[in-house]
Parts: sequence; C-alpha cells; structure tokens
Amino acid sequence: MSYLDDPRVFFAAERTMLAWQRTSVALIGLGFVVERFGLFVRMINATHTVVEESTKPTLWFGVFFLVLGALVSALAAWQYQRFVFTLTHPEVPRGHYTWMGPALNYALAIAGLAMAAWFVWSAA
Repeated sequence: MSYLDDPRVFFAAERTMLAWQRTSVALIGLGFVVERFGLFVRMINATHTVVEESTKPTLWFGVFFLVLGALVSALAAWQYQRFVFTLTHPEVPRGHYTWMGPALNYALAIAGLAMAAWFVWSAA
C-alpha cells in the first residue's frame, strides 16, 4: 500500500534530480578539460612545425561534452518539474521551495552552452 502524502516521494525525486545535476557538472567539467588540453598541446608544440588541425578533435570532443552536460542538466530539471507538478499539496513539505533546483540546473545548462559557444567562436 502506498501513502501518497509521504514527503519521501518528493525527496526521492529531488535526490534524483541532484544526481543528474552532478552528472551534468562532471560532463561539463570533462568537456572543459578536454578542450583546454588541446590548447596545452598547441602551446607545447609552438616551437615545432605541427599542423594546426591536430588539435581540432579536442575542440569538438570538448564541445560535445559541454553540450551533452547542458542537455542532461536541462532535461533533469524539466523532468523534475513535470513530476513535482503531479504531486498534491501534502506530498510537498511545507515551506520547501521547489524552484531552486531546476533554476540552478537551467543556469548550469546556459553556462555550459555559453562555454561551448565561446570555445567554438575563439577557435575560428
């Protein structure tokens, strides 16, 4: 038998969103590191005659992970908001703000997309 007025249902959904948020932060961080590694390789090879195209894969892999992290963050926030909308009043703890987690996820998604755009623009 399920108890629909149990706040643990809400907190489980919130923990799931936060787990996806951590995943998106890791993906965005990985994208940043991969792209900056290409810059590091260009700096190391500045004294040698190296074709500039050799570091292009790091740019595109980095941008891929940045965009993937942004999508994961936005989808997690969207799914959480859809779920919270289905809950009734007793299921959401009194005085608990349900907008803060999704707002942070959307801000993280915007930051990841902006970083990806900046990397692509600065490489051109």
